[in-house]
Amino acid sequence: MKIGFVSLGCPKNLVDSEVMMGALVARGHELTPHPGDADVLVVNTCSFIDPAKKESIDTILEMAEYKKTGRARKLIVAGCLVERYRGDIRKEMPEVDALVGTNELERIVALCEGAEDGAGASPAVPYLYHDLTPRVLSTPRHFAYIKIAEGCDHPCSFCVIPQYRGAFRSRRFESVIAEATRLFQHGVREINLIGQDTTCYGEDLGLRDGLAALLERLAQIDAGHETWIRFLYAYPNKVTQRLLDAIAAHQALVKYIDMPLQHSSARVLQRMKRGGSGEIFLRLIERIRRTIPGVAIRTSFIVGFPGETAADFDELCQFVQAARFDNMGVFLYSDEDSSRSYALDGKVDAPTKRSRQRRLMALQRKIARARNRALVGAEVPVLVEGLSAETDLLWEARLSTQAPEIDGVTLINDVEGAAPRPGEIRRLRITGSHDYDVLGTLLAPTEAAPVLPPPGLVHIEPLAVRL
Repeated sequence: MKIGFVSLGCPKNLVDSEVMMGALVARGHELTPHPGDADVLVVNTCSFIDPAKKESIDTILEMAEYKKTGRARKLIVAGCLVERYRGDIRKEMPEVDALVGTNELERIVALCEGAEDGAGASPAVPYLYHDLTPRVLSTPRHFAYIKIAEGCDHPCSFCVIPQYRGAFRSRRFESVIAEATRLFQHGVREINLIGQDTTCYGEDLGLRDGLAALLERLAQIDAGHETWIRFLYAYPNKVTQRLLDAIAAHQALVKYIDMPLQHSSARVLQRMKRGGSGEIFLRLIERIRRTIPGVAIRTSFIVGFPGETAADFDELCQFVQAARFDNMGVFLYSDEDSSRSYALDGKVDAPTKRSRQRRLMALQRKIARARNRALVGAEVPVLVEGLSAETDLLWEARLSTQAPEIDGVTLINDVEGAAPRPGEIRRLRITGSHDYDVLGTLLAPTEAAPVLPPPGLVHIEPLAVRL
């Protein structure tokens, strides 16, 4: 059969989609990017906040139209929306033929092939893929995500993820090493480790400083070419000195910390069930920068949390001014009915939330602009992505301090020496800057570029392929 996939939400969800696609390809089915050509359509959904739920529902209804106008005879909905609203989907969306929760990815083949009906419920044993799991990589061929853990044990009052992802559980150490080694051997230049909280990695396996130990091993893999390794989603009170020392000590570990802080007011953080304060966070940030020269720190905040006062927000603004983050996201609080924060008093109205978001991002824009201006004249390594999405006159690349798909980019407006190729790591002289992006001249390579895999499908043993 021809099967079409739509994957929504975060990279963790994308890996789930890649696992389901891998299982189908291993059975001999064909993937198609054209929904009108698909026999079966699968929508892997997100439901973290209201906009994500709306996007998921709109996409399901859009794909359902292909059952009328295309060749599709089955529509399968997977992911987080299923875990939260399984009964509602069955009742309200007759267009959907089967449901796949986050812990039942292995059912996808039977459901597509019609060997099982769509009425199943989440199994008692939580799912966790491993290095022998078939997987299709849908990212550009030079970077990939590796999910090193699933679920979460943190009690954050605004978050519903533990309800449908389950308790925190780590992949086996050697399984992660084996998968990373195989990816590097097949031309991947950058690996991004993901999990709901990567800094808890290994705790359930009895490992102390498990993430630091894992990073140290990954940095020693001989890939035959320069590689970048980063991890995302650090929890602030889990950032240990050994972890920072490991990042500082190994060239392959990019100098980048993604650490969502959510707020800086101790009062708001207490209501969020996270703890900490702006003062504590500033000390941590100072220690990070002292240990890792040149490190880039990314964070995210929630504005409009129940009980957030004007004074709390002003404190957050002062904190952002003092911390001077390299990258920052600001999200509006979403009042999810199954979250603990839903019952809290002091709801903040929507116009106030939007105003606070605009004010905080305007503040960050000035900080980012100044930080980028300070980079002009520097010569730095970049990972070439390809032609810019904006214009064929520019190429696009990323600094090691720019994570894929969430941070700014580096625009190449001049090239010395050989023409750039996607997946190359070359040096670039920064000649200009914007609010969030920089631009510059790609310098001539000092040595022969490594041979990269040709375009097309690349089989990554045992059963994974790249689109």
